[in-house]
Amino acid sequence: MGYAILVITQTIVLPVVSGGIELAVAGGDPVLVFGKWWVFWGVGTRLLVAGAAQVSGRGPTAAILGSSAPSVPEQQLIRELGTANIGMGLAGLLALVPGWALPAGVAGGVFLLVAGAMHLPKKGKNAQETLATWTDLIVGAAVVVLAVCTLIRVAAG
Repeated sequence: MGYAILVITQTIVLPVVSGGIELAVAGGDPVLVFGKWWVFWGVGTRLLVAGAAQVSGRGPTAAILGSSAPSVPEQQLIRELGTANIGMGLAGLLALVPGWALPAGVAGGVFLLVAGAMHLPKKGKNAQETLATWTDLIVGAAVVVLAVCTLIRVAAG
C-alpha cells in the first residue's frame, strides 16, 4: 500500500497540486508550468527513489523480472538500472531551473513512456507492476506534451 501511495503521489497528486499553486500564485503558461512539475515529481523524485531502491537491493524490480531470489547477474542488472534511474532522477530535479524542464525531462520521460508501453501487453502483472505501467505512461505522456508544445512554440517563433 505504501508503494501505491508514493507512486500516485509522485506522478499525479504532487504535479497537479504544485502546478495549480504556481498558476494561482504566479500565473504562467499551464503547459509549461504543469510540464515542469511533472518532470520534477514524475521523473525527478520518482526515478531517484526507484533508483535508490534498486541500488540498495530493495524494491519490486526482482519480482517484476520473475525472480524471488535474484541471481548475481540479475542483481547486477537491477543495480545498473538503479544507477541509470538515479542519473535520470537527478536530471529531472533540475526542472525547477528556468529553461531546464524540457532537456531535464526528455530522457526520463521517454524512458518511462517506453517502459510503460513495453509493460502494457505483459500478462499476469501484479498490482504494483500495473500501477507502475500506467503511471509511467502518464508521466511519459506529460513530458511528450511539454516537448511537442515547446517545439511548436519555438518553430512558430
